[in-house]
Amino acid sequence: MGIRVLKTAVAVMAAISLAHWLGLHTPNSAGLLAILGVDVTKKRGLQTSFQRLIASCMGLLLAIGLFWLLGFEIWVIGLFILILYPILSRFGLKEGVVSSSVIMFHVFTDQQIRLELILNEIALLFVGLGAATLINITYMPKADKQLIDLRNRLEVCFSHIFAEIAEHLRDNSHIWSGSELLEAHEILQEALHVAQRSKENNLLQQDAVWAVYYYMRKQQLASITRMLEYVAQIYQTLPHGELLASVFDELSENVKNEYYTGRTQTKLNALQGAFRQMPLPATREEFEGRSALLQLVVELNSFLDVAKREKKQKAAAE
Repeated sequence: MGIRVLKTAVAVMAAISLAHWLGLHTPNSAGLLAILGVDVTKKRGLQTSFQRLIASCMGLLLAIGLFWLLGFEIWVIGLFILILYPILSRFGLKEGVVSSSVIMFHVFTDQQIRLELILNEIALLFVGLGAATLINITYMPKADKQLIDLRNRLEVCFSHIFAEIAEHLRDNSHIWSGSELLEAHEILQEALHVAQRSKENNLLQQDAVWAVYYYMRKQQLASITRMLEYVAQIYQTLPHGELLASVFDELSENVKNEYYTGRTQTKLNALQGAFRQMPLPATREEFEGRSALLQLVVELNSFLDVAKREKKQKAAAE
């Protein structure tokens, strides 16, 4: 927000100074248009400035037509709004409502239709919105440091969650508050917003690395949520669960790796083979517990498949 305020101040001063230098009428209006033109990202700034330019030209033409046909009356201003605003909304140009209204009031204040006035208003548009656009794309703070910090915090949350799952599988009386899951959801929402903003600040090259990474984590967080539902159905400690706990111990460390090594997947596959060699459940309670464990294994495979698909590949160390 501080950078945006600073850029707005610079854009306003530049627009007004240029308008004065060009000898435009009502040069301060260029400053108002510059305020409207500075936005949160480079891409959005370009889009909104273009929308305001088109909408303002449409408003200028409509104002000229209405005032020429019906005269410079206050009720004509109301008619202008009733006609123009729905048109701007229909064509996705709502960002230009204020700037087009400013142009209309300039025409109304002048009380006459003159070529000089029309050219002056068009020049004000280009000066105000142009200065804002130029300042907006000149500098935009990079979000890499913030995204790295969010990534580290999110991976720590994932690691804690897997450690808690492992602990529950070893001892079903273990109680966990679930705070890391709530924190992970909050971090992910913030990270997705920052990643999208970072992507919109790259005009020449569409760098989607962070967006892809956090989309992967979003899929995995949904998978983790389903895993916890299955874990909650395990009411007794089983040998199968203790063996599976070692896989989650491994995953609590591997989840922080930049590369997909495949070690956890290999260990899980071996464990599934061992499960098939074990005796069938002897009681209903054991059957229900092992059924939940089987669903947990299936969901864990889905989690690892997402990592395998989206993460950089690297041969397993072992």
